[in-house]
Amino acid sequence: MGLKFLKINPADNVAVAIDPLKKGVCISVDGKDIFLQEDIPAGHKVALKDFAENEDIIKYGYAIGHARCAITKGAWVNERNIKTNLEGVLEYSYSPKLAELNIPNRNLSFMGYRRKTGEVGIRNEIWVIPTVGCVNGIVNRLADSLRRETGEVNVDAIVAFPHNYGCSQLGNDHENTRKILRDMVLHPNAGAVLVVGLGCENNQLSAFKDLLGEYDAERIRFMECQKVDDEYEEGMNILRQLYDIASQDARVEVPLSELKVGLKCGGSDGFSGITANPLLGVFSDFLVAQGGTSVLTEVPEMFGAETILMNRCETPELFDKTVHLINDFKDYFLANNQPVYENPSPGNKAGGISTLEEKSLGCTQKCGKSAVKDVLMYGERIHSKGLNLLSAPGNDLVAATALASAGCQLVLFTTGRGTPFGSFVPTMKISTNSKLAVNKPKWIDFNAGSLVENDLMDDIAERFIRFVIDVASGRRVNNELNGFREIAIFKSGVTL
Repeated sequence: MGLKFLKINPADNVAVAIDPLKKGVCISVDGKDIFLQEDIPAGHKVALKDFAENEDIIKYGYAIGHARCAITKGAWVNERNIKTNLEGVLEYSYSPKLAELNIPNRNLSFMGYRRKTGEVGIRNEIWVIPTVGCVNGIVNRLADSLRRETGEVNVDAIVAFPHNYGCSQLGNDHENTRKILRDMVLHPNAGAVLVVGLGCENNQLSAFKDLLGEYDAERIRFMECQKVDDEYEEGMNILRQLYDIASQDARVEVPLSELKVGLKCGGSDGFSGITANPLLGVFSDFLVAQGGTSVLTEVPEMFGAETILMNRCETPELFDKTVHLINDFKDYFLANNQPVYENPSPGNKAGGISTLEEKSLGCTQKCGKSAVKDVLMYGERIHSKGLNLLSAPGNDLVAATALASAGCQLVLFTTGRGTPFGSFVPTMKISTNSKLAVNKPKWIDFNAGSLVENDLMDDIAERFIRFVIDVASGRRVNNELNGFREIAIFKSGVTL
């Protein structure tokens, strides 16, 4: 008949339904029979004991909240009868718990593009990037014309990245826009970039060039529309030159230590912390052991599991940076008069996630057990190999854009509900359940749902490693095949 439910940790007092469970069915857990008091949807929790009001509910070995009211053994545990334990801004102390993983270096490699800077790209694309939303129409027209003219032969893609910002912004919002666009221009997945400005915007090209620092002037070009007679002809002339350069690039063998991946989840469900997120955790630890880099973000989805990450920090200084990472985001919520701990979306709740602690304990499994090597602010680029934490919100496109901007060549995105979007780097979708993979084959790239069917973690992890290497070597994922490529920039303040 197959597995119907799962008790994840010996300390848990709830189990998760793997398949829908019917009222009246008897399940045996730890030698005790439990009769279900109501239907339990797949991915949702069933009470393994009688709970008194305010008693803690344990999943993954940690409290995920407390009972709002008395809950009967065999009942469905969901957002209606469980409440978060989280409140306020907390004090933290450093109690390091660093794991010895002993994962061998297998000396694996992928086929990538070595840039003049020494950085490595996994794609060789031509990007048209606006400094301001006023020229979105122009950049779209230019990219479309070059695609039609060249057929994208000998390059991986030609893409414009319109956005709404670059003018009428103040303070941090203006700097966020400048930093994200800078990071895109310098990203090694781009073989050539045309930056298009208007001329009167806040994000002036002259100041933006200064922000770039040293750059490859052969492959990064600029056009200010108000200073040319015909922006279309001028832009196409520049793009043809860039195409001639980028189309000569070739892949070379590169050690896996050069791979940088972003870790993201969205549209999570009750299987996220059982299948796809643990798979990413195994892969993240493996990649770090090969000398590579993984980056975890979605700070609000660390709330409730943040002490686990803090105690994996390699130094007291990194612990302090992680405390700031967490508390700065809490202060952001409070400054905007919003509840700090209101996070699970309607889709999350429908999928079986009831509280922020439950979501966070599942979410943070994506980064495995490796030590935290660095903590990055929003818009900051990676400068330490190993596991990094990055400041960004949970919003899928904002967070994925931030991961790519940090220098990740690839975003690994787990989902239980499904989503088609893509950021400006390949955005690989890993399903938490097999039903989603079957129903949405044009969205999902890899199915982790078989972990609750017949697959062993070691076997599926090996397949996943090979799949990631194939993607890094040029195999396209669904967001690329569908042409779904977007960016979103974090905004928190006033627009003039």
